[in-house]
Amino acid sequence: MNSREIIMANLERSGAPRPGITFYKDEMICDTVGGGPGNPSGYEQKRWIEGEVEYYDDIWGNLWSRMKDGCAAGEIIDAAIKDWSDLDNWQPPAFELKQCEANYRKGFDTQPNKFRIAGLSGWVFASSRYLRKMEIYLMDLALYPEEVKRLHEIVAGVFRLQIEAAGKAGADAIMFCEDMGTQNGLLMSPAMWQENFGKLYKELFDFAHSFGMKVIMHSCGKNDEIVEPLLKAGVNCFQFDQPDVYDYKWLKTMLDKYNAALWSPIDIQKVLPTGDKELIRNAADRMFEAFSGGLIFKQYPDLPGIGVKDEWNRWGYKRILELSGL
Repeated sequence: MNSREIIMANLERSGAPRPGITFYKDEMICDTVGGGPGNPSGYEQKRWIEGEVEYYDDIWGNLWSRMKDGCAAGEIIDAAIKDWSDLDNWQPPAFELKQCEANYRKGFDTQPNKFRIAGLSGWVFASSRYLRKMEIYLMDLALYPEEVKRLHEIVAGVFRLQIEAAGKAGADAIMFCEDMGTQNGLLMSPAMWQENFGKLYKELFDFAHSFGMKVIMHSCGKNDEIVEPLLKAGVNCFQFDQPDVYDYKWLKTMLDKYNAALWSPIDIQKVLPTGDKELIRNAADRMFEAFSGGLIFKQYPDLPGIGVKDEWNRWGYKRILELSGL
């Protein structure tokens, strides 16, 4: 099997000879290739540094800041929609279908034998909470449900276009990031999640599936209460960077029930940052034993941001190769 076939076999639980592997340095194995939609028409990012702080804007019109030697993203300091009256005049990013398709193809064509993942430029919850700032948006869900629904529909329209472009470009899957949990549970009640996101997510997932694409969802935090609703809605693979916040036996049961897969690094909170070689190797063993047949191992992309040395990352990688018979 080539890389594309190995990833597909893990996603479909159809007899993969080894877990998928997506590590990104030097000679390391990476079974996937990514493509993105590019920038919307007329957008050129602004970045500048003042002292130790870097500032930049995003495609939605928000302003961010980060410590220039710190994590890659930072936090929003000025949201695009400060008051709901701003929604009447606010314009979402203007992506063009044909240009998005061309941008996705450009990424995929570099490595045709690898599994093609179309990265999206956000998702409904992630992009909406940025537009209002997190602490305000969570109150909006309770206080302004009609305004939130209107915002969600506008934001979802951006991703419908990107999904269509990805499908026409021959993507094998879409992937989006939607951090919905804390270390202890959801950021909202399951009922509030269902009311605001359940139907809309299923519609978007069904649209992706209509092009023959898988749906891969990244989400940090402990999301037990919506794992099954998401699988029912059509998620084919969860990308969890903190798999150890879940009970492995329970998570395996959920994935088995819906024929879905797990794509994860060795846990980035409880394991990798310890620098404990045996703990890191043993964590790879646990993941392999629990999820083999529907498992993709990955490297966390921002190792300095979580205080992990390259050597520690390579300990895990070496053990993954041993487990994979490579």
